[in-house]
Amino acid sequence: MNLGVRWTLHGDGRTPAPGAVVRPDERLSWPRTAGLGAQHVVAMFGASFVAPLLMGLDPNLAIMMSGIATMIFLLATRGRVPSYLGCSLSFVSVAVAIRAGGGDSATVTGAVFVVGAALFLAGLAVQRFGARIIHAAMPPIVTGAVVMLIGFNLAPVTASTYWPQDQWTALAVMLFTGLAVVCLRGFFSRIAIFLGLLFGYALSWVLDRVFGKIHSPVAGGEAVDHWRLDLSGVAKADWIGLPTFHGPSFEWSAILLALPVVIALIAENAGHVKAVGEMTGDPLDDKLGTAIAADGAASMLSTAVGGPANTTYSENIGVMAATRVYSTAAYWAAAVFALLFGLCPKFGAVVAAIPGGVLGGITVILYGMIGLLGAQIWINAKVDLRNPLNLVPAAAGIIIGVGGVSLKISDDFEVGGIALGTIVVITGYHVLRAFAPAHMKEQEPLLDSGTSAYDSGNAPADQQDGRDGRDGQDKHAGHGGDKD
Repeated sequence: MNLGVRWTLHGDGRTPAPGAVVRPDERLSWPRTAGLGAQHVVAMFGASFVAPLLMGLDPNLAIMMSGIATMIFLLATRGRVPSYLGCSLSFVSVAVAIRAGGGDSATVTGAVFVVGAALFLAGLAVQRFGARIIHAAMPPIVTGAVVMLIGFNLAPVTASTYWPQDQWTALAVMLFTGLAVVCLRGFFSRIAIFLGLLFGYALSWVLDRVFGKIHSPVAGGEAVDHWRLDLSGVAKADWIGLPTFHGPSFEWSAILLALPVVIALIAENAGHVKAVGEMTGDPLDDKLGTAIAADGAASMLSTAVGGPANTTYSENIGVMAATRVYSTAAYWAAAVFALLFGLCPKFGAVVAAIPGGVLGGITVILYGMIGLLGAQIWINAKVDLRNPLNLVPAAAGIIIGVGGVSLKISDDFEVGGIALGTIVVITGYHVLRAFAPAHMKEQEPLLDSGTSAYDSGNAPADQQDGRDGRDGQDKHAGHGGDKD
């Protein structure tokens, strides 16, 4: 059985020949492959350790499970789809909403586990019926609207929780990150979020030394005197140890809140497969269902032990485009490095110490980028918002999702925010389409013709013009996510 774990040496093993690329089944020398793997880890760090931090989950466990998820993905796709599966940013708003409703980490991971199961089943459906089934259920107007409301739903978190902790640091980090995204080129533009975090970390340390403690709210609470950067937990943390595991718990209200994110994850995976196929010259349409199912299975495993869900990362596509090395051996190396990081509690303590003001400056850009990826989906799909069939359900769903509108079903159950917004977009579009006159039902581009999250954020580096991408991700965003 071919598991895609055997590679032939490319040329002299040093650099690709002029005009040539290192294909997924090839590799450079092992030291160079290890170096490329480390580069992929750095590229995904910006979003992958921010996502669990914002979700209230263990960053060590998240990084470790991202390595395991990547291994599962590479084995499932038989080494034909080079990809790193990092933590999805698309679930940040879901986690925040669940915790605001009284849920804990087990409730969050239980809801996300169900999303992983839904993603796995969607992958099997795509394997059986083809990519057209995705477009039939979720045309670009629906996908774009859902991605948009997922990102913009997070705006109040930045405004009320992170930014007030240190508004001037937040402003400085926002400006620095924005300049990094726009002005830097190549690899550094794709790790702009990571560079922004490093800048904010250093700036907070300097401000503490110069001005002393700051008097401000902490995590949305009362204003108190506190250090911007508290490294006491780092000193106490061990160098080597296991991350914190916990099992999921399942609540219907949390599950319904999280389920809409499956739409974003399907779009991210479809875009990634399309992008890699175009970059390597190997059509991968037959692997789309497998890739989606593998992501779902890996996310189920991660959330079953207390980690976040995972998604394909556009940051790593950018690294491949810049280096012309698409070897899956480099991704195996990256996965091993991630496992090692996950076994270092001191690393997790450093991540957990990121000041709130720094997160404020980062999330202003990051959450907005996640949301605007939805608009990019519309642009690339040439969605006509002058058509009421598109405009009405998208407009209503986005306002419901961003504004936190809720619908009380019974005394102890209500649906609102992201969940209700997504329901309105999907059902509204299909119901209106059933009654719309013929001239409103113009044929839209099919997903498998290239209209996907690839066009909205997973494009190669030379097509992104310096954008950071998502997982949101995602994220994207991110991720995503995850993206982002």
